[in-house]
Amino acid sequence: MKEDIRKELPDFLQKVIDKYPGIWDGFDALGNAISELPGGIDKKSQHLVKLGIAIGAGSEGAVHSHVRRAKKAGFSNEQIYHAALLSITTIGWPGAVARLSWIDDILKEIKARKAA
Repeated sequence: MKEDIRKELPDFLQKVIDKYPGIWDGFDALGNAISELPGGIDKKSQHLVKLGIAIGAGSEGAVHSHVRRAKKAGFSNEQIYHAALLSITTIGWPGAVARLSWIDDILKEIKARKAA
């Protein structure tokens, strides 16, 4: 795995990777194979799809990670919020608002880092 991506991972996950590198390598290879399927979704769009999956799964850590990745891929804040707003009719108002707050946390963090 690339070191620049690795340093973005939570500390505990890095410890798990260090302890079980073969499992991580297999997981990482599976993700790469899926993302590179011929005729599949373009790389940029995959970021919003994965954000949507994280939103639906209710995984705060995954939402945080995929917001960061979506921003790096060039999506605007409004596009990222839109992805969460689309979840209202599927997961309900309270769940969607919770996910919006997770997204907002990361977008504020990114904005603060750029201002510093």
